[in-house]
Amino acid sequence: MRLSSGVATAAGLVAGYALDAALGDPRRFHPVAGFGRAAGALERRLYHPGHGAGAAFTAIAVGTPVLAAAAATAATRRRPLARAALVAAGTWTVLGGRTLRTEAKVMAKALKRGDVPAARARLNHLCGRDPSTLDEPELARATVESVAENTSDAVVAPLFWGAVAGLPGLVGYRAANTLDAMVGHRSRRYARFGTPAARLDDLLNLVPSRLTGLLAVAAAPVVHGERAETWRVWRRDRNDHPSPNAGQCESAFAGALRVRLGGRNIYFGRSETRPFLGDGPRPTARHITRAARLSATVGLAALAISALIAATPRPTPVRLFRRGAR
Repeated sequence: MRLSSGVATAAGLVAGYALDAALGDPRRFHPVAGFGRAAGALERRLYHPGHGAGAAFTAIAVGTPVLAAAAATAATRRRPLARAALVAAGTWTVLGGRTLRTEAKVMAKALKRGDVPAARARLNHLCGRDPSTLDEPELARATVESVAENTSDAVVAPLFWGAVAGLPGLVGYRAANTLDAMVGHRSRRYARFGTPAARLDDLLNLVPSRLTGLLAVAAAPVVHGERAETWRVWRRDRNDHPSPNAGQCESAFAGALRVRLGGRNIYFGRSETRPFLGDGPRPTARHITRAARLSATVGLAALAISALIAATPRPTPVRLFRRGAR
């Protein structure tokens, strides 16, 4: 019996997720790192402080790998095993679930033994905040918030777009998300140039971030939370965050973990004050461990949903045309 392309894609998503869970990120010659270097070289050629240059940069940097992935997908249209292998390799490359959980556990261990300097030195593996003045509760908060947001960015969103659009979806999402990390932040250089990349990343994360929030609500009992309370906090606080997507994840994690997130974030050269999310105490090291467990559960649930979406037969344009003609 020959596998359909949808089943092959679903199998590839599952295999790629298993590779990430077992091995984590590739330690050498990581394709995402290579893409980042190529995108950096392209930026140096195209940079101009305006939206037009940023849009051209984003279109080329995202469009090129998507076209390559589409060509590879077309080449394996009648070769389901090759299709599954390609999707598995792509999924392993773009996922970051194991690395995210590992970094969270390292932070939790440092804080549990009271080694604040070690925790400060490690924070840049998770987020871009200035750790020099952060105490234990603020380091724990930064870690929980990063785990929550990156559960969507590094796990749920890639799986979702892989299910919807196969290998081009996986590659395109990771390219856009990487560009957002490179040029999408607020700074004098990227205030206008980085806007197209930031907006594209926001658009691609609209559905995955909300799916992450809903799955965190459903999985709340795994970390001794209550679904009803998590739902209440998520519904109340999810739109208070300045990001259209990060608040969806952070508020749900805050409700499930029964902690309060948000407050003043200090970055290198600037600071932001964000609304509080949740009603509990400030996070501690034990909440980091629970956040990692919640992230893993949400990731498995997203994998099941994504595999189901990918494997579900979809009508081809020819079938739709014939159906309409009747």
